[in-house]
Amino acid sequence: MEKLTIAIDSMGGDLGSAAMVEGAASAMEAYPFVEPVLFGDENILRGEVKKYREMKIIHAPTVIEPNESPTLAFRRKKDSSIVMGLKYVKEGNASGFVSAGSTGALLTGATVIIGRKPGIERPALGTLLPTKTGHVLLMDCGANMDCKPSYLAQFAQLGAEYMQKCMKIESPRVGLINVGTEDEKGNAAVKEAFSLLSEISPGSIENFAYAGNFIFAGNIEGREILSGEVDVAVCDGFTGNVLLKFAEGFAKSMMGMVKEELMATTVSKIGALMAKGSFKRLKKRFDYREVGGAPFLGLNQLVVKAHGSSDALAIKNAIRQCVEYQM
Repeated sequence: MEKLTIAIDSMGGDLGSAAMVEGAASAMEAYPFVEPVLFGDENILRGEVKKYREMKIIHAPTVIEPNESPTLAFRRKKDSSIVMGLKYVKEGNASGFVSAGSTGALLTGATVIIGRKPGIERPALGTLLPTKTGHVLLMDCGANMDCKPSYLAQFAQLGAEYMQKCMKIESPRVGLINVGTEDEKGNAAVKEAFSLLSEISPGSIENFAYAGNFIFAGNIEGREILSGEVDVAVCDGFTGNVLLKFAEGFAKSMMGMVKEELMATTVSKIGALMAKGSFKRLKKRFDYREVGGAPFLGLNQLVVKAHGSSDALAIKNAIRQCVEYQM
């Protein structure tokens, strides 16, 4: 495969530039054709890069903090790692951008600089959640708090396209998250979105290049999201973000309660030792670091939002997502 350049926001994550650089170095080992370009304070990055292989650094001294107004920060901090990295991608110097920084600033910057695909009204943030059979892409999980029915229909097509490209699912099954499976259930926006998805032909969004196939599976309830019955679960960003945070908290609490019960008696401790391998595999399935990040879909080029607390493994896998999207 030809060289694939990926721009990295090296300053926005909670763990600092060390985790970003280590993750980029790990990605280079796993994918020799990947060339990371690091955006951040050159003086800091030089010290980190020398621990690994040589990487290109572009000096971007300013950081957009999570508590800043995304719009104001985007306008004022032209020399920030997010703004400069996005411009680098826009100019055709890189095939994708990875950031663990401010979600709002990243969405604002990506929409303005990278631009939306023709026919797409709003880009959406998608994240992969584990299911019995693989993964489901939750769309939207935080970018658009209020959604028109047409947005939801577009999220379905964008999600299907991503699952075809990256997860190699020929005809993704799309479900619309609702309070019931009956056609007439839900609020006005969801009801209209149901009608649109029932009638829509893949690729029917004007000027949108996606021409693949997907199956609209109708309404799904919250308990069905992780069942494996659908490959894409569509909702507005408010609902999606609540579901995502609940799932993260539930998984963490459940693993803690299971561990507490297993350590309660001598017999349960012996059982835990015998099942240690199974529990490790289960924990790995729920580890967000194994996924990498959440792609902003609907943009002209790929932008991946990594978790704010991403370590080197998470960043490596976020870069992997960029690789898979290009293949």
